[in-house]
Amino acid sequence: MYPLIKRLFDILVSGIAFIVLLPFMIPIVIILLLTGEHYVFYLQKRIGYKRQYFNIIKFATMLKDSPNLGTGLITVRKDPRLLPIGGFLRMTKINELPQILNVLKGDMSIVGPRPLVDKTFNAYPAEVQEKIYDSKPGITGIGSIVFRDEEELLTNTKMDRAEYYNTVIAPYKGELEMWYNKHKSLSTDFWIIFLTAWAIISPSSQLHYKVFKDLPKREL
Repeated sequence: MYPLIKRLFDILVSGIAFIVLLPFMIPIVIILLLTGEHYVFYLQKRIGYKRQYFNIIKFATMLKDSPNLGTGLITVRKDPRLLPIGGFLRMTKINELPQILNVLKGDMSIVGPRPLVDKTFNAYPAEVQEKIYDSKPGITGIGSIVFRDEEELLTNTKMDRAEYYNTVIAPYKGELEMWYNKHKSLSTDFWIIFLTAWAIISPSSQLHYKVFKDLPKREL
């Protein structure tokens, strides 16, 4: 019953969210059209449920050719490739709002492992790659909460950033996503939605470790 109830929940929540948030998204569309490179949405091929590809939809936050510039797929704080309001959209997670359309379409869920591009997916250990997308990818998830400061970590590391992601961040992210696969339930999903909102209000909060006491501990 969980998959059916979750799908109905996704449709209900994303439908309501789209109607409620549309008046707030329209000004963002206008600003993006008038600034930067004058494009609004960013579509990118990501790995989804059962490792099938789909196009994720986000508000544009970076230059169109950013994957071929600077640090490539790795984004750091105050990245020079950011559009004028790109930093704000990323910091507040507003850039993720168009993924509501992915949820309505059925490519994504509200809660689940984050959908990745091939390069970052390949940084996961083989056992994680095999199981992680037994769940639909989500707009938010436990990895998104724990690593809400990922850009700051990549900015401040003294290691090569790609190496730091592959050897430090990716293995732990994999542990978190495997934890979700093992514990996924409506209760877990509701808590993750609450903790996502709480993390925006209180970015330094460690409440998730109190709510989920068996969550793999972060040692970064």
